Amino acid sequence: MAAGSRLLLLLLPWLAAASHSPPGCKIRITSKGLDLVKHEGLRFVEQELENITVSDLHGKEGQFHYNISQVKVMDLQLPFSNLHFQPQQHLAFNINNASISLRFRRQLLYWFFYDIGSINASADGVHIHTVLQLAKDEVGRLKISNMSCNASIARMHAGFSGTLRKVYEFLSTFIVTGMRFLLSQQICPSLEHASLVLLNSLLDTVPVRNYVDEHIGIDYSLLRDPAVSPETLDLDFKGMFFYRAREDQELENHAVEPVIKETERMVYVAFSEYFFDSAMHAYFQAGVLAIELEGEKVPKDLEVLLRATFFGTIFMLNPAVVDAPLRLVLQVSAPPRCVIKPSGTSISVSAFLNISLVPADRPAVQLSSMAMESKLSAKVYLQGKALRVQLDLRRFRIYSKQSALESLALFSLQAPLKTLLQLTIMPIINERTKKGVQIPLPEGMDFTREVVTNHAGFLTVGADLHFSKGLREVIEKYRSTPAVPAEPTAQPTAQPTAASTDPHQL
Repeated sequence: MAAGSRLLLLLLPWLAAASHSPPGCKIRITSKGLDLVKHEGLRFVEQELENITVSDLHGKEGQFHYNISQVKVMDLQLPFSNLHFQPQQHLAFNINNASISLRFRRQLLYWFFYDIGSINASADGVHIHTVLQLAKDEVGRLKISNMSCNASIARMHAGFSGTLRKVYEFLSTFIVTGMRFLLSQQICPSLEHASLVLLNSLLDTVPVRNYVDEHIGIDYSLLRDPAVSPETLDLDFKGMFFYRAREDQELENHAVEPVIKETERMVYVAFSEYFFDSAMHAYFQAGVLAIELEGEKVPKDLEVLLRATFFGTIFMLNPAVVDAPLRLVLQVSAPPRCVIKPSGTSISVSAFLNISLVPADRPAVQLSSMAMESKLSAKVYLQGKALRVQLDLRRFRIYSKQSALESLALFSLQAPLKTLLQLTIMPIINERTKKGVQIPLPEGMDFTREVVTNHAGFLTVGADLHFSKGLREVIEKYRSTPAVPAEPTAQPTAQPTAASTDPHQL
């Protein structure tokens, strides 16, 4: 029994580590970012309170009969509001000492006097306290899972006019008391609908599992519920790219977990090496990390140099093959790997280059098969909501897979092939990477003033936020539009083979 307890104690740290999946992408929203959200949220709350519907009020007190209908909010004054992080409960939103101006239709009967008209009323000392609880739902999307609300009205005044003004003011206690009760009862249901229905429809615009292009997709599902401190809210996303033909395949994350310590900017987004590695692994699985140049596509200077380098081999061939066009097949042999250091970001690529003669109506004749190793520097930047990468070839070497002597003979090809990569291959790759991938933010919200900082094993992007669209505009856009399924349903029309066969054009 004691031995079993000791074994359990030894296993506990391992079990805890196994249950905590490191994120490939992490987002931190700071209190400064929350201040911006507060201003936009306050406008949204005003619009919701302006649309409050209050039931008709009717009754009698002695000989006084009254009927109040067509209640309409005319004006709102919300001078004091506060939105802040609250550990455990996540978000607290308070409105203090607000005022609401109303106008409604009156029908009053007192003894033999009957009067119809309108009344202007004001509710003062309005206090609203709401707490929103955030959680991830079953598909890994951020949601407002619960809301608590408490609303009160300190005083209410109704203004009467006309010959019976003094009588109405004396009897208005019944009307004012009833109206204050009905109005206070409608505030929280209105805000609850705004949060659990309307704001959640806004959160539905955050990408969870989307296709990036015809080959790969990205999984931005939350790994766990948000972590909230008095100054920050942290969201851990899986941040894994996947090959569309094998969507259920998982790539294990052994990278360093991003750690965000800064709080000076409105928002921080961190990406681990796993985020970039999974993208390159998915493209490798799709078999698209390859390119083929044949005939006139091979630069003339390079063709002359290749024929000179392999002159001995070509000389021994059948004369009908000697003048055949050249074919160069460059294909990545293993998924590229990303390394992030404080000094910069680099990507290591291993590939092979097959050089052949391709005579018409005859099998191809291979002249050489050489291995290539290169290191690319990567400049990562954020534009709008898209993460983009600019690659540059830094180091490059080739060697023979057959013998060291042949590797020595290939030394003269080093510079020309590097030039070929820089002028022909790199522009194609950068054309693809500059399209970028979207960061998981709601529609209508963008980044500004971005600054990228490298760390050991991950990089962070600090930025401020900007609303390009109002909350109401985005919500109305998607109110009648069905939500996008969390799991993509479309499948690629073709099933590409593994990366080691049949190269595809980049």
